[in-house]
Amino acid sequence: MSEVAVSQEVQPGTGEIAVVRSGLDPVADFTMFAQANTPALYRIAYLLCGDPHRAQDLVQLALERTFKAWKKVGDGDPFAYARRVLATARIDTWRRTRREVLTDDPGSNTWERSAPSSDTELAERDRLVRALMALSVKQRRVVVLRYLLDRSESDTAAELGISAGTVKSTASRALARLRTLVVSDGEGSRS
Repeated sequence: MSEVAVSQEVQPGTGEIAVVRSGLDPVADFTMFAQANTPALYRIAYLLCGDPHRAQDLVQLALERTFKAWKKVGDGDPFAYARRVLATARIDTWRRTRREVLTDDPGSNTWERSAPSSDTELAERDRLVRALMALSVKQRRVVVLRYLLDRSESDTAAELGISAGTVKSTASRALARLRTLVVSDGEGSRS
């Protein structure tokens, strides 16, 4: 393998760094890029997904797509391209998992929960989860999408394949039912 001349020059007035490479074939150039930037890409991927295995998969996907586009991005800023691939791949994962079916087991969900700071908060959270589980599946889906995931009525309707009017009426009935369940459960637990 031949020697590589890599120079970084700061462009006067712009503050941009121009990277000039010469003497390498594209595969060797990409290999150097991958070896130098994989740890940084892994840190970004881990922060995006919070799971070391998924982070490794995201980095592998980013490196694969960066290599495929190396002719276009190799002379520019390949790290920025790889970061963008990480972000879009993670968003694609969110889109796929967003359609998961809700179960009747509140302990089976995988989203992160903040730890309650007191027994009172734990009891309130338990009451709310039990009240949510008492709702019908349709009502629970509408409540979760509308209020926990903060989606608009039209987004919720599109997600569930129902009309916006159905979302409004279902949410109204579900909230009324939640109020009665939480209030009646709260009175029963204080006795």
